[in-house]
Amino acid sequence: MKRNILGGLLALAVVPAMLAVSGCGDDKKATPAAAPTSDVKVGLAYDLGGRGDKSFNDAAATGLDKAKAEIGVSAKDLSPSKEDDRKENLKLLAETGYNPIVAVGFAFADPLTEIAKANPDTTFGIIDSVVDLPNVRSLVFAEQEGSFLVGAAAALKSKTGKVGFIGGVEISLIKKFEAGFAAGAKQVNPDVKVDVKYITPEGDFSGFNSPDKAKEIAGAMYEGGADVIFHAAGGSGGGLFDAAVAAGDGKWAIGVDSDQYLSATAGQQAHILTSMLKRVDVAVFETVKAFSEGDKAGGTKVFNLKVDGVGYSTSGGFLDDVKDKLDDLKKKIVDGEITVPETP
Repeated sequence: MKRNILGGLLALAVVPAMLAVSGCGDDKKATPAAAPTSDVKVGLAYDLGGRGDKSFNDAAATGLDKAKAEIGVSAKDLSPSKEDDRKENLKLLAETGYNPIVAVGFAFADPLTEIAKANPDTTFGIIDSVVDLPNVRSLVFAEQEGSFLVGAAAALKSKTGKVGFIGGVEISLIKKFEAGFAAGAKQVNPDVKVDVKYITPEGDFSGFNSPDKAKEIAGAMYEGGADVIFHAAGGSGGGLFDAAVAAGDGKWAIGVDSDQYLSATAGQQAHILTSMLKRVDVAVFETVKAFSEGDKAGGTKVFNLKVDGVGYSTSGGFLDDVKDKLDDLKKKIVDGEITVPETP
């Protein structure tokens, strides 16, 4: 009798132990999937303003972060403290074995050409410029197409019939934004007035990082009757948003490159109508992905409305009532019914 009781107790003790060993019990847990790994080392060289500008450079940073998370690459990104740092940052990345290396901005064209020639076994990418070398992938955008859509949005939402455009530096690249914005606004309202101001002239790139000057210009535009203002001025855009807040209800701002509603303060968000999206993040990520899959060739890739390389954001819901009209205009551009000008 005692022997039977003892045997039963031993059996009860053994069962959970067997379950634990066999993995059949409640304690069984799924093994988490291993994070992706890659031996690719990516170098990214930002332009003035660097990571944290909440616009152009941050869009590139988003693409790099996605490559690290989804492909498993390691990376080093460098921000310049002055214009002369562009060449030095590229040289440093190349000499320390980073490959591919992506330069964020047209101002890298000359230094990148020099460094790429000196490092023919390294693949380079450059945003917003075309460098005709076999180891350079040029990543350019149809900024005028995305700007056309936010120009149409501005005219549709304007109560005064007057809108504004603030460019960072008066160069051909930024004039593509101006041209598209004005064309889109006039597509909706042929009588709309477009006030245009540039922060700095060609050659002075401080206009991309001068929020105080952007705020002053925007304030004058709002006082002059504009109720929607679009900026293509990089880190200066924060000044526009502050000016919109100061100008009060009914004054709108339009961001650029990234969805700037997402990085704005709560007070600014109430005035950010939309942002013209320039998918620098996609360009960076696709360049790294292609390289990791063995595609190391140069060439030029254009990101336009057809491939959603540009577009507009809908955060805040302020365009819900006009989205159908904007999407119809987008379709007409993609289908070739509307040709958007690249110059004002």
